[in-house]
Amino acid sequence: MRPEHDGLTRLPERPWRDDDGIAPVTLVDPADADPAQLRKRLGDMRALLVISLLMTESVNEDQIFSLATSSALGLGGCRIDGYHFTDGTWRPGTGCLAATRELTGQVALLDGGGPIELAGRTWAWAYPLRSASELLGHVIASSDAEPSGDERFLLQVLAQQTAVAVSNARLHAKECASAAQLAETNEALADTVASLRRSMQIHERLTRVAVSGDGQQGIADALHELTGMPVAMEDRYGNLTAWSGPGRPDPYPKESFATREQLLRRLMRAGKPLRDGHRLTMLASPRPDVLGVLALVDPERRADSADLVALEHGTTVLSMELARLRGIADTELRLRRDLVHDLLTGTDTDSAHARADALDYDLRRPHRVVLIEGKGRSRRPDALLEAVRRALRSAELDALDETRSGSVVVVTAGQTNWDRLRRDVLSNLGGGQCQIGVGGIRVDPTELPGSLREARLALRLQKTLLSSDSVCEYSKLGVFRILATVPDLDELEVFVREWLGCLLDYDALRGSELVHTLTQYLEHGGNYDATAAELSVHRSTLKYRLQRIRELTGLELNDPDVHFNLQLATRTWGTLQALRSQT
Repeated sequence: MRPEHDGLTRLPERPWRDDDGIAPVTLVDPADADPAQLRKRLGDMRALLVISLLMTESVNEDQIFSLATSSALGLGGCRIDGYHFTDGTWRPGTGCLAATRELTGQVALLDGGGPIELAGRTWAWAYPLRSASELLGHVIASSDAEPSGDERFLLQVLAQQTAVAVSNARLHAKECASAAQLAETNEALADTVASLRRSMQIHERLTRVAVSGDGQQGIADALHELTGMPVAMEDRYGNLTAWSGPGRPDPYPKESFATREQLLRRLMRAGKPLRDGHRLTMLASPRPDVLGVLALVDPERRADSADLVALEHGTTVLSMELARLRGIADTELRLRRDLVHDLLTGTDTDSAHARADALDYDLRRPHRVVLIEGKGRSRRPDALLEAVRRALRSAELDALDETRSGSVVVVTAGQTNWDRLRRDVLSNLGGGQCQIGVGGIRVDPTELPGSLREARLALRLQKTLLSSDSVCEYSKLGVFRILATVPDLDELEVFVREWLGCLLDYDALRGSELVHTLTQYLEHGGNYDATAAELSVHRSTLKYRLQRIRELTGLELNDPDVHFNLQLATRTWGTLQALRSQT
């Protein structure tokens, strides 16, 4: 049953204590109530409701506090001096009241809300800003006269509504932040998924190339397909080995030796893609002596992270391909070296032909042996061998080769400009020295040891008697060939001692080089300047040595007969030196 109405108008019962700032609520008989007072109370409640609605709809803390501050005077005739929060921060309200240590201490001692003391204020109160879950802080209100119970009630409700609105606004801000973070996370996750999908496509495409055995051109085509950029593949020397895409340069540009070595060192130190002008480059190096360079031509610098992944994975596949090719090449080279070794030490014809056929090399042609010695800037032990092989390829010479005691022995059926070959070897070495001795032609492979002896003799004679950095062909040695075939070397020794004995003894005793000086003087036709340049001595030093030779031998060097016999003696001496070095 509904309770019987007793005819009295009751205000809601207070859930607050007296020390919250609320005066006891009195029951008013409608017949005794002042109509103006009732209208005022109704107006205050309506205003408070409007303010509550505005606060509830707002998600801006500044706006909520501004509404609370501006409405306090109208509701309770009090001013809001500021807001003191539990984290120690202060928000000013009406006026310029600042948070002092004394005010903070007073608020800290309160259990909820309560009276406080403010300088110049008759009445001041701290109303709690309490949400459903926590205390946010306090509203600091003051007045020049103590407000009525109804006014204090309105201030308390205003503070409570302010706390609820601020709590909702903060919750809304937190939800917005969470939503933004979630959206950002989803976007990052989508990017990650797209990146992983692209990486898987790159991996699958290049793995198919590696398995199919399409070689370097297949790798370049796949990388061009994945990136949309032209792709260049080069060996360690800058020679183009594969190209895919438009704009292939013709002729293909090639860097200098020093520039190329500098780029390779940069790539080796970095271990990742590096920009080299308009290209993104990366080094493929499955082993120290095997190098390749993979490049994306990107003049507009539009390569993204996926393109870098494709370049890195393509470089890995290229390294595998280079290792495979090098393994095949090493096996073939080992077989070729074994064949060269047996040809130079002696083997039967049928076995030599069979092994050459297995290597797809035609050994049934006449061959000769070429011996090459040299030293360049590189300290790598195989630098000379690589330089010789590149020079042979440039000269289009089909050949077998191996290294022996720091020299390179070449067995070839071709004929070329040997001095041009020597210059190419020097260029590939990056400068330095290079000497070449060329043996005679042999029809049967069992005769190649003889051609090797001739090449050694030519190289030795070149070092002893001829220009120290040139080519010496055995077939063009003239009298040296005759001297080298004399069976009785003792007769040659007697002849040399007859004409050069005193000079040889003097050189042995004093450590001088009179015999060598005389040899070069006679080989250069008595030309002082050419002889001095070859010996790297001053012209006056050469004249002194020649005068000393005249004094020791008692011979006139300008006499034709003496000149002939001395030159024959020096050539015989050089031949004997070369022959002795072979034993």
